[in-house]
Amino acid sequence: MVRSMTVRRLDLGYLIRPASETGGPQPRVEPVLAYLVRHDQGLILFDTGIGSADPETEAHYRPRRRDLRDALKAAGVALDDIALVANCHLHFDHCGGNPLLGGRPVLVQDIELAQARRGGYTVDELIDFSSAAYEELAGEAEVWPGVRLVPTPGHTPGHQSLVLRQPDGSVVLAGQAHDFASHFASDQMAREAALHGVEPPLPTYRPWLERLADFDPRRVLFAHDCSVWEPSRTPFQGG
Repeated sequence: MVRSMTVRRLDLGYLIRPASETGGPQPRVEPVLAYLVRHDQGLILFDTGIGSADPETEAHYRPRRRDLRDALKAAGVALDDIALVANCHLHFDHCGGNPLLGGRPVLVQDIELAQARRGGYTVDELIDFSSAAYEELAGEAEVWPGVRLVPTPGHTPGHQSLVLRQPDGSVVLAGQAHDFASHFASDQMAREAALHGVEPPLPTYRPWLERLADFDPRRVLFAHDCSVWEPSRTPFQGG
């Protein structure tokens, strides 16, 4: 039994998604968030921030970076303290700090790494740097006791989320499985309506939500949204 497991969110800057990608008339400023997990066996870092890209990509997203070392220092740790790295996927705004953590195992789905290595997918220098040490997964895997990586494809074919099992329910680090907590909530409600036997038409939802439900998630956190999803049955603590 894991004695304790805590999660700290790290602010690693932001990018500006152009209107052509937001589905609306205006661009959108999105945070870039990583998560530091303290476990009995050590520290896991889920995502590592925004890497340097080619001039076209830089102009397209206009990123503003916070150095990973500074973010970790604010959390009271250093690069050398990190035992494991996991990326939800390998786009440049999620794996940018990986080269700073050379030699540390980087847990990634095999189909995600294969896609990244085909080119035209991400920043190549962030993938096969000299000290890269990938541990490729072919589906769901227990990383440490109470810690599981679960495939959550959609944004990319090899996207994965990190599930932290707790006695009172689980915390899910969902990366970019959904862009927003509200989108995750909509899918959850669609699933609930289907389970209640509501007649079609109903909205579709991501099939892997069935697997996440097995872990009784109590909090779900995201890579580009500071909001946190909680189930509606959670008592509201308001003032």
